[in-house]
Amino acid sequence: MKRWVATTTAILMVLSMVLLAACGKGDSNAMAEKQVLNVGYIVSEPPALDPLKATDDQSGLILRHIMEGLVRVDKNGKVEPGMATNWDVMDGGKKIVFHLRDAKWSNGDPVTAHDFEFAWKRLLDPKNAAEYAYQLFYLKNGEAYNSGKAKAEDVGVKALDDKTLEVTLEAPVPYFVTLTSFYPFFPVNKKVVEKDPNWGTNAKTYVSNGPFLLKTWVHDKKVEIVKNPNYWNAKRIKLSQINFPFVGEEQTEYQMYVSGSLDINRNVPNDLAPKLIKEKKAKVNKDPSMYFYVFNTKKKPFDNVKIRKAFSLAIDREAIVKDVLGQGQTPATGWVPWGIPDFAQNKEWVQTHDPYIQPKANPAEAKKLLQEGMKEAGISKLPEITISYNTNDGHKKIAEAVQQMWKQNLGVNVKLANMEWKVFLDNLTQGNFQVARYGWYPDYIDPMTFIDLWVTGGGNNHAKYSNPQYDALIKQAKSTDDQKVRMEAMHKAEEMLARDIPVTPIYNYTRVYQIKDYVKGFYQEMDGQFNFLDTYLTEK
Repeated sequence: MKRWVATTTAILMVLSMVLLAACGKGDSNAMAEKQVLNVGYIVSEPPALDPLKATDDQSGLILRHIMEGLVRVDKNGKVEPGMATNWDVMDGGKKIVFHLRDAKWSNGDPVTAHDFEFAWKRLLDPKNAAEYAYQLFYLKNGEAYNSGKAKAEDVGVKALDDKTLEVTLEAPVPYFVTLTSFYPFFPVNKKVVEKDPNWGTNAKTYVSNGPFLLKTWVHDKKVEIVKNPNYWNAKRIKLSQINFPFVGEEQTEYQMYVSGSLDINRNVPNDLAPKLIKEKKAKVNKDPSMYFYVFNTKKKPFDNVKIRKAFSLAIDREAIVKDVLGQGQTPATGWVPWGIPDFAQNKEWVQTHDPYIQPKANPAEAKKLLQEGMKEAGISKLPEITISYNTNDGHKKIAEAVQQMWKQNLGVNVKLANMEWKVFLDNLTQGNFQVARYGWYPDYIDPMTFIDLWVTGGGNNHAKYSNPQYDALIKQAKSTDDQKVRMEAMHKAEEMLARDIPVTPIYNYTRVYQIKDYVKGFYQEMDGQFNFLDTYLTEK
């Protein structure tokens, strides 16, 4: 396991994916008396702060700061201790024993191995229908329990005592220890959850174990978190408070940054971004993330693969990144984005295969496939097509561009439907859409985090895609720690996605943001997420 972590770090450094430790250029190094950071990042109400239910990056940003799992991952992708001080890998990687430190919940209770066992089994409990349950299918009998074919006591996680957690896996997983830094693996206070199932819905009842505490949660308005004086590594934390106002409009957030109401602005308006980047008033980093459109493969007309492919071929991705975005994004060439390594070839994944997707549209082939698909489907006229997206200026502009491309290249009239983030996610989960925009940040640095999204019944498989051959390839890749076997299986799976088109990738993400010079010690983690654990403010 340690060898894998070291290799990961080396590869990612070679790939120049060290995402800036974004120290500003402030002249003063004197610590500011007031250590309160104002962050523009969250555009609307976070859907959930209970690790059982959270599935989006905005909830995840807050969770990463108020909760802590067994380990953390530093800015170079290296695993560092969290609630666990150390761990022993045994039985060829199939068994891992974590040793926990003395730590407390915010209500004063000790954090124990029993809390982890309870939280993980809670996520797998079929009654809870957790979208991220599949992340725990690595545990012995994890999937069997989730599908009702095994009992909770059969699952491969067990608290041997208050400080020792034994984990048994179905097969060795090279990245499992790293995966425990991800928020679905966070513990919850067993006594609190059993007493109040709605404990995670407001600040007064919220109980956490991380470097910050949830001070304020004014729904649809803001979240405020404050330093946790009882955090085991409290001396590391220099900020006394972080404020996250919910700002839905990019222009409003930009003006708040300019006026000094925000110290960091993550949602830079598309039309201003190129100029701000050129003037060095905004920073831009590659994100190992993908922006794509999801087809609902269970609804007409997108239950037909030729029609899906026609709509995909009718998108001019080069025009979108150049004319609509202009922030250094690149057209997607496959289903795994840039910045993700192929561990067998020691190269960036996107460099190990020919492009599955061309940057320019192919109207002639698109029209031909559309006609063939409609004939197969027995329809002479398409139903009204609607693109769904969550309210955001950038998503709107992309949707408008795609709407125009589909009209021009396919002769199809398309409606646009925007909605608030939580409503949008609920509609995706319920299958109430035809085509929807989506984005995916890696849960861990491995192509699997993008590839296993589309297994049959996967919690985030909003396309409802199902292909037994695809599922078999993912199962093969997860059955071994032989990187050559794993990577080959995932490449074959990606080829299958290129044929079946349940989703159509649009572009590789960049992260454009603004940060004041007096904000020090801020960095993005390897997966692109913001980290404020080492952040502090100097005098302005």
